[in-house]
Amino acid sequence: MKPAAFDYAQPDNLGEALALLAEKGEAARICAGGQSLGAMMNMRLATPEVLIDISDLAELQTIDVANGAIEIGAGVTQADLLAWPDLAEYQPLLAQMLPWVGHYQTRARGTVCGSLAHSDPSSELPLALALLGGDVFVRSQRGRRIIPAAEFQIGMMATAVAGDEMIVAARFPLARPGQKFAFEEVAQRHGDFAIVAIGAVGNSDGVRLGVGGVADTPGVIDLTWPVMDEALNDFAWALGGADDQHATARYRRELVRRIGRRVTDEVQNALS
Repeated sequence: MKPAAFDYAQPDNLGEALALLAEKGEAARICAGGQSLGAMMNMRLATPEVLIDISDLAELQTIDVANGAIEIGAGVTQADLLAWPDLAEYQPLLAQMLPWVGHYQTRARGTVCGSLAHSDPSSELPLALALLGGDVFVRSQRGRRIIPAAEFQIGMMATAVAGDEMIVAARFPLARPGQKFAFEEVAQRHGDFAIVAIGAVGNSDGVRLGVGGVADTPGVIDLTWPVMDEALNDFAWALGGADDQHATARYRRELVRRIGRRVTDEVQNALS
């Protein structure tokens, strides 16, 4: 299929982009990499009247470290972040997750913030945001605001970003001393959306687990040591989930229990 007819705009700066977004509102969509939006438009699941391309805005193509976090501009591609030489030191979980995000070709165009904006429950970067407790920065002509991870994803492919707002950056906390990380996922093929993805962040007190691919939004739970199989089973059931063409809810629960055990054991072994 081909997309419905639309107008294309390539603003010269962020101010122009925000002005056009304020004018068009819900009829406009922001495009940075287009790896998710393009497919949705081709299937006519998204039919914007105007596409606002921000991919060439230099002010959005920055990776900065400040105030205990990595701040990633909306124009930074997944490949850019993965190639950033300080990533594994500053946030090992992102370094572990990013190779699982799509394929080499899609990471070269897909952006970190675009993945967050798309908010697919099976994608890795929304899971990372929820698990690490990051923030999303949005702008409009009305001003700027920060949306915490816990308030950002409000449903399947739905976020708290208003129609006249655009994401300009995302912030992921730096790894703290004593923290250890683990990540594992199961997909039909490497690079496909996850059937179940689980990340773990632990310290001497316990571990935080984040699960994607089961519920409409990533599920997060804090557990103290020792992590019991009963707790993992309760978490698997609490996430809900449903049967689809990729897997049954029962299979997903079993993956949560088994992968959850492996990643918690990996973190605990790294701490010992």
